[in-house]
Formats: sequence, C-alpha cells, structure tokens
Amino acid sequence: MTNVSDQTGYRAPTPAEKRDWLRLIRSDNVGPSTFHRLMRHYGSAEAALEMLPELSRRGGGKGVRIASTADVDEEIERLEAIGGYLIAIGENAYPAHLAHIDGPPPLLSLRGTRDAIKHENMLAIVGARNASLTGRKIAGEIARGLGEADFTIVSGLARGIDGAAHQAALKTGTIAVFAGGIDVLYPPQHEALLADIVNLGGAAISEIPLGWRPRARDFPRRNRLISGLSRGIILIEAARASGSLHTARFAVEQNREVFVVPGSPLDPRSEGGNRLIREGATLVGTAEDVLESLGNGRNIIRPAQQSFFGEETPVDDLGPLDDTDRGRVISALGPTPADPDEIAQFTGIPTRMINVVILELEVAGRVERHSGGKISLIDARH
Repeated sequence: MTNVSDQTGYRAPTPAEKRDWLRLIRSDNVGPSTFHRLMRHYGSAEAALEMLPELSRRGGGKGVRIASTADVDEEIERLEAIGGYLIAIGENAYPAHLAHIDGPPPLLSLRGTRDAIKHENMLAIVGARNASLTGRKIAGEIARGLGEADFTIVSGLARGIDGAAHQAALKTGTIAVFAGGIDVLYPPQHEALLADIVNLGGAAISEIPLGWRPRARDFPRRNRLISGLSRGIILIEAARASGSLHTARFAVEQNREVFVVPGSPLDPRSEGGNRLIREGATLVGTAEDVLESLGNGRNIIRPAQQSFFGEETPVDDLGPLDDTDRGRVISALGPTPADPDEIAQFTGIPTRMINVVILELEVAGRVERHSGGKISLIDARH
C-alpha cells in the first residue's frame, strides 16, 4: 500500500493526495471505516475513487455521488478563509491516540493551535446540558486541577458541563469537538467561548464537512472523537438516556478510563452516572482522585484491543467474485447485526471474500456498521 507507515498505517499525504482523500471521504456512502477499507484494498484514494461506481453497481446501488475536485477545492478555500486547515492521519499534527481508534477520521478540520491536539495527556469532561450549579462548579474545579497538572481538557462545547469545563481550562489548554461543520457553532451562545478557546492556545476540530448543521445522529459520531482523543473521560451529571453515556460506551470500547462524579439518587441527572459506578466505573470527586487513579498522570494509555490498521488482500488479487456467492452473502445478512466470521461459517465462503461483498454493499449504501465489527442490511428488499 502506497500510504503505509509503521505507526498509523499511513504516511503523510502530499497536497494532491490530500485532495483525493477529501474527495473520497466526502463522496456518498464513504465514512471513515469505509475510507480505510478502500485504501487498504486499492492502495490510494485516486484508485478507490475510480472504483466507486463499479463497487456501487456490484452492491446493487443505483449510482454514487463522487465529490469533485472543485467541491473539495472550495471547501479547502473556505476553511482557510476562517483560519482553519486540514490535518491528515499520518501527519505529525494528527492526534496520536485518535489514530488508533476503530475508524479514525482520515481528515480533521482544525481551527486554533496545531500543537494543542498533539498533547499526550488529554482528558475529556462531559455531562448534562441542563447541569446543576453544583455540577458546573465541580466540572470547573476538576478541569482547572487537571490543567494545572498539564492535562488538556476535551469536551463538546455544549451548554452545561461542557461549557464549564472549557471555560475553566482556557489558560491551560482545551479542545472543542464539533458535531457539525467547524464553521457551524452549536450552541450559538458559545461564540465568545469558542473565540477564547481558539485564541488562547486551544483548538476546535471536526471531521464533518463545512456548513453541515448537526443532526441528532451526528452527536454520537462526535462523542467517539471526544473519547478517542483522550486517555479517559470524566462524567458529571448524566441522565439514564444521556448522550454522555454514549461517550462512556465509546471510551470502554477504546480502552479508555471512565471516571464518574457521583450524584444524588434523587436527581435524574445523576441516574446514568451512578449506574456506571455500579457497573465498575471509577468514582471520583476531585482532580486529585483522577490523577491518583491514572498513576499521577504519567502512565501510558493501553493499546486498543484490535489494531484498525493491518494487511488486507487487495480486491484485484482475489479474482472475480461469483454472483452466486455474492447472493449467498447478501441473503445471509438481515436487519440484525452479524459478524463477518459468523457469515463465513454459515456460508462456507472465506471471510476475505465476504469483506469484499460488504465493501460493495457499503458503497451502495445498503449496510450499516455496528460496534464489534458487526454489520446489518439496511434494506433487505433489494
């Protein structure tokens, strides 16, 4: 593969390659996981772009929109106009911990200081938007204490706990992760806070195209970045159905630490966090508690259980796929998430061949990926 490096699976792309990367990730039905599979199969974004129409056809799609050179050049120009720039996986500025999560963003839009996202010691503080006064006070105290111990604070720039954590960490370094385009501020009340983050040595990042207004389903995608950047997350006030619990789930999947500040059993905002403590999360109340649990903040983060990057046989080396076998794989899929290895056992077709069919279905927009590498068929009527 032309873009392989020992550390992340990629070397830094040239400017022309970076434009091709942006074209590929901005094309229809190409998310981060699909991007990396295409790169492993075809060796370059240029080759993958050429194959997208054929892959979509094989997967039963009716065509696929491919981002044009003009589209990505306009995005880059608009990003530069607001003082931003693109960071690619494989470049020195790309966050080291983030590079090794499942499906890391190939490109990040960034405003602020590049060095801010390279800090080895990052911790996320997340929690309720409708946080109590006590919850906000605790968030600020923990953020300040961790900042003084040389930690950068990561959060989602939301109201409540997020805003309190960012505000308290302005002098020591904080990173805001956007759920939409980096030029779309949400909530708009945090305009001054965002300006302070960017101007005082922090950064704002997003993997989403410019101009994209965040939808409800975009926030879990953002939350996986919040935990992925960090060595651990600190949860303060999270209801039973809180989005912050998604961040905690991603943290567990990514082998990050999960810390929870307990709350009153009478407060619905504490129900989710208190439950996490019962399930094994570490109870904390101060920055000192967090530092003590981390070994004074100097232990190295545990590696992920699975490396996302690895060798994979190129599609062209597999020979032509038999339509009968392709049909058997599709028939084995349904709305219930299934593991490719289970499909291999059921059909007798090698897993590497099944992965090719899955890639075709992904480009055609017919499958959805789930945690643990499982997939489901979006529309079984095809």
